[in-house]
Amino acid sequence: MSNEKIILGIDPGTNLMGYGILRILAGKAELQAMGVIELHKYESHYLRLGKIHERITQIIDAYHPDEMAVEAPFFGKNVQSMLKLGRAQGVAITAAILRDIPVTEYEPRKIKIAITGNGAAAKEQVAGMLQRILHIPKEEMDIQLDATDAVAAAYCHFIQMGKPKSERKFTSWKDFATKNADKVRK
Repeated sequence: MSNEKIILGIDPGTNLMGYGILRILAGKAELQAMGVIELHKYESHYLRLGKIHERITQIIDAYHPDEMAVEAPFFGKNVQSMLKLGRAQGVAITAAILRDIPVTEYEPRKIKIAITGNGAAAKEQVAGMLQRILHIPKEEMDIQLDATDAVAAAYCHFIQMGKPKSERKFTSWKDFATKNADKVRK
């Protein structure tokens, strides 16, 4: 029995959707692929959704991921943009679910903290840190930051996989104390 795991990371978008594939073997992550699905050439939002489903399904069929990590949409002021982004994310998630692939969603801030230690890090900082962590040669770095954001989602998931469940269910020390009142000294 192999301890190999493949994680598909997705950075949802309606113009560009990033994807990244990490292979986990013996507790180490290795980049398998990254890229973007270009959608801006399709005028219809509905046609874009169809292309997202088609390409994510092709990526799943090519790499056979065991799990998918997807970046949660951040809350913006433009409701229409948020709706379109949510639909794009939903279609990508559906492609995974139809192939029985478990999906985990991560907030952008949590991903940035996992990669850089700074929840307000710029996309370029995340990409640079991933390049160092995963030993990606400069010439292989995708110029689209959506691709490295997707790899970051996958790497964040890899990091979270190693943590016991108890370490993941508290949002703050106060939350921990409240949920563990019997274990906290007064």
